[in-house]
Amino acid sequence: MATLRGCVSAVCGILPNNINLLGQTRNYVGCRVIRDQKRRRWAKEYAEERLRLVALKRNNILPLEIRELAGKQIDETIPRQTALRQLTPRCVVTSRGRGTVVRWRLSRFIFRHLVDYNKISGLQRAIW
Repeated sequence: MATLRGCVSAVCGILPNNINLLGQTRNYVGCRVIRDQKRRRWAKEYAEERLRLVALKRNNILPLEIRELAGKQIDETIPRQTALRQLTPRCVVTSRGRGTVVRWRLSRFIFRHLVDYNKISGLQRAIW
């Protein structure tokens, strides 16, 4: 019995923690996900300052010198990755960057699977 426990503990130590033998569980943390999380953190941190400076830069009423100073300050003090267009809407399950249903933050494959098996309440596939 002790040898059986030793073998099981040895096998469990070899297998990674993210493998589930009964169901399919994956760990999708990769370089793109980490980069996207970093960009979201920066965008949140610099959002107010960026908004103020961009408003100054785009204001047509202000003199040209002030608008140029605002543009220069944006370039010098705020990282370029804080722009909202740099953020990719990723799936929270698979971290897929394309084909996401924005409202649910799921990729189209995962969304369809969940709708097919009634895992999302209030939705069903179109049947006609």
